[in-house]
Amino acid sequence: MRLPVLLCVLVCLCAAPGPVAGADKSCSDLRQFYTGKGFTLTEVPQTEISGEHLRMCPQGPTCCTSTMEENLAGLTAQETEGLIREAGRSLQAAFNALHRSFDTYFTELHSHSERSLQEALSPLGPLYSQNTRLYGDLYTDLRQYYRGSALNLDETLSEFWSRLLERTFKSSAPAEVSLSEDYLECVAKQQETLRPFGDVPRDMKAKVIRAFVTARSFVQGLIVSGEVVRKVSQVSLSPECMKALMKLVYCPHCRGMASVKPCSNYCSNVMKGCLANQADLNPEWQNLIDTMIQVVSSFSTEPSLDVVLASIPARIYEAVHYQQQNMDTFTAKVYQMCGTPGEPGTGSPALHEQRRKSGSLTASEYKPSPTAGLRLEMQVSDLSSKLREMRQYWTQLPMALCSKLAAGGASQDKCWNGITKARYLPEVMGDGLASQINNPEVELDITKPDMTIRQQIMQLKIMSNRLKNALDGNDVDFQDASDDISGSGSGMCVGGQCSRSRPGLYAYSPDNNRVRGAATSQTCLCSLPLLLPLVILLLQR
Repeated sequence: MRLPVLLCVLVCLCAAPGPVAGADKSCSDLRQFYTGKGFTLTEVPQTEISGEHLRMCPQGPTCCTSTMEENLAGLTAQETEGLIREAGRSLQAAFNALHRSFDTYFTELHSHSERSLQEALSPLGPLYSQNTRLYGDLYTDLRQYYRGSALNLDETLSEFWSRLLERTFKSSAPAEVSLSEDYLECVAKQQETLRPFGDVPRDMKAKVIRAFVTARSFVQGLIVSGEVVRKVSQVSLSPECMKALMKLVYCPHCRGMASVKPCSNYCSNVMKGCLANQADLNPEWQNLIDTMIQVVSSFSTEPSLDVVLASIPARIYEAVHYQQQNMDTFTAKVYQMCGTPGEPGTGSPALHEQRRKSGSLTASEYKPSPTAGLRLEMQVSDLSSKLREMRQYWTQLPMALCSKLAAGGASQDKCWNGITKARYLPEVMGDGLASQINNPEVELDITKPDMTIRQQIMQLKIMSNRLKNALDGNDVDFQDASDDISGSGSGMCVGGQCSRSRPGLYAYSPDNNRVRGAATSQTCLCSLPLLLPLVILLLQR
């Protein structure tokens, strides 16, 4: 009897309900997560299903359908693109802050120099009071050049000295002598050969051009850098990247491992693959940043930026004073070159009296105060340090994104490696498109770079070359930049002071051809009413 009873007990135990290996797991956690992301529960399974249908996640028991996999893949691409744009906006804000800081500093230097004109030149008496507009126009031209105006600084400064020579020569002539416009034009042409103002015009021109060219090119460099960041940050992620991101971020949820974070090296390979084209900006980006740092350093090279601007009034005084002291000699030479306009006299008594009072004032008496030099030093230091922080941006971006997604260093044996919870074994790829040829996570065709990013690399090269030209004191023509840099909000022209401004970097609108075409068609349409009567008349004949 014992054997039959034992068999019955065993049969009952086998038939009784209880936990069984491989029993279906609940998908309640994923359902809650999925709805929290804004999706509906339609067709979302209650328990795990077989995963043969999965195309991005590892196949196996899962809580995700094909539709859920596609929805989550699209979501992770949107979220990653949002993180990239957020990082880009942060860098753009940093460039804008540098622009505001330098622009405020430079415009204050310019304004302070302009305000000191009266104090510096008032000893000239009528030679100042009767020519205030000429001096003011010089500062207006310099300001507009800095803002991006299409002025040739060399010609602008030469024109200033020529006009000043006409005015001072006319003021020194006897009252009974009438000087025609042609005669004054002849006098102005003697500036280069007779050098009535001594060495001041040549020396001041070289220093002022260098100061303003480097200042303007530096501001343009900041603007171009910010525009490159904005355009590159808007580049969409590829379908291959979207699949890799899904596998990295949301496949653990589909496998019931929501709490397991991706391995850091695994995340690095995914992000380096997704941002391979962006990383190719790095060489030219670093070159541009380094060149901008060189330009910033040049601001404090003797003669420093603040000294050049602050000494403009004193240099003008020095030049006019030199001319007045040597006016008799200069006048005699002018008579030889341009002829005698009338009986040579001794000039107006008031002017001679002014010459005796003027004394010898030099530019050194108008150097900025020590606090001005300290402020320049602080400006240079701040700009340089902040630019250095931006130097590695494109190669550090994958790491910055992974810092928000991946597991910490102590969890590298218990992290999501793309298949399960274990260490990630493949090596980490290098930076740039060519380095991704063996990337195990993102399929890339390294022979097909992103053209938008290639265009931005070219803009970085162009801007670097212009900055290097500026360091040599060469005027920089921004008008030749491609329409890829076009945009608004540059901040280069403010207060309606760009009436003579060149279009500059922002000259070519993407809609230029459409506008031109529209203008042409309007011209044709407007001509029809004029041509119609002529056609009718010809037909009647």
